Amino acid sequence: MEIGVADDLLRRSLVVYKFAVDELMTKLRILSEEFDLVHRHDPIEHVTQRVKRPDAILDKLRRKGLPADLSLAAEHLDDVAGVRVVCPFVSDVYRVRDMLARQNDVEILKTKDYIAAPKPNGYRSLHLIVRIPVFLSDRVEHVKVEVQLRTIAMDFWATLEHKLYYKYDDRVPAGFVEELTATAAIAAELDARMESLHHEVQRDQPPGR
Repeated sequence: MEIGVADDLLRRSLVVYKFAVDELMTKLRILSEEFDLVHRHDPIEHVTQRVKRPDAILDKLRRKGLPADLSLAAEHLDDVAGVRVVCPFVSDVYRVRDMLARQNDVEILKTKDYIAAPKPNGYRSLHLIVRIPVFLSDRVEHVKVEVQLRTIAMDFWATLEHKLYYKYDDRVPAGFVEELTATAAIAAELDARMESLHHEVQRDQPPGR
């Protein structure tokens, strides 16, 4: 098969991942607005989404020693589609996780809790692999989506960590990792203190507000 034809077929196949992300984004928007209306607190600060480019999918398959076959990608890759949910507080991260788990058509396949057990460099986030149905005109596709849930502080740290590593092309100077780990601890302390202030404000809030 010519490369151009294969690439076109791959792009068409990726539409189901876009639809899966759209479904999940709708669910998150509804949960956000409903929780804000009922509890006067929105547990979602903002949400971003992405679907991997065809070349990135093919490259990852090759790195895994697999042929460039989208059916294999659906089976062996969990991150073709991704949604990142940024929350104000750590408690909100788990609250959003629990709300998603209660959705009848959301199946949580895997959980990696890097908040409870951060990576050695200090990275903190809650990763979920969920599977949701996408209803097409002639069939139902059950599609995996990677969901990353983190606080504003975690997102700030992870975004800058990624930019710094990209700048140094992964060849970081001596002491760089130690400094990143130290700043991750500062971000974690900030999360803890802001969570404490949040609970204090909630306790002092008059009933009915």
